[in-house]
Amino acid sequence: MLTPEVSMSQLSTLGFLSPDGRSYAFDSRANGYAKGEGLGMVVLRRVEDAIRDGDTIRAIIRSTSINQDGRTPGITQPSINAQAENIRHAYEAAGLNLDDTKYFETHGTGTIVGDSFEAQAIHKTFQRAPENPLYIGALKASIGHLEAGAGIAATIKSVLILENGIIPPIAGFENPNPSIPFDEWNLKVS
Repeated sequence: MLTPEVSMSQLSTLGFLSPDGRSYAFDSRANGYAKGEGLGMVVLRRVEDAIRDGDTIRAIIRSTSINQDGRTPGITQPSINAQAENIRHAYEAAGLNLDDTKYFETHGTGTIVGDSFEAQAIHKTFQRAPENPLYIGALKASIGHLEAGAGIAATIKSVLILENGIIPPIAGFENPNPSIPFDEWNLKVS
């Protein structure tokens, strides 16, 4: 962000930004998101080309999906159904089984409503049993919201989780957002 006008005038006035300057993702203290600065880069190649050329393959992206929430009561209230549909579409396009997923990297901005709606969409999609909980994480709690760079940062984090076999905790997480029934939905905050 080269100038503060957008943050100061629009985002602060609308109550999007955390007055603490922290994103308390899925936490009872969630009060808005923190802006972050950063960028990330990955090199994408077709698997056949990377194998042929002897490239190091860190991960394989089997599918991507993007959507738009459509009409909702407001920009801070995403559509639970649209999010759930988007997740299902990505899994179907990749031929992946939802039950095989153990970890889900969320958008996790640290807003009471946004986090709650996202958790509902995840629950609606994955429908986990107690013996097969789904762990969720949120990078924004560690580095803030990188705006256009947020997705690539989360992708890099997910690749590092796969490589190392360790799910890092959500930074600063203390108490669950009371509007999300984590135990009932079998969602676990990493």
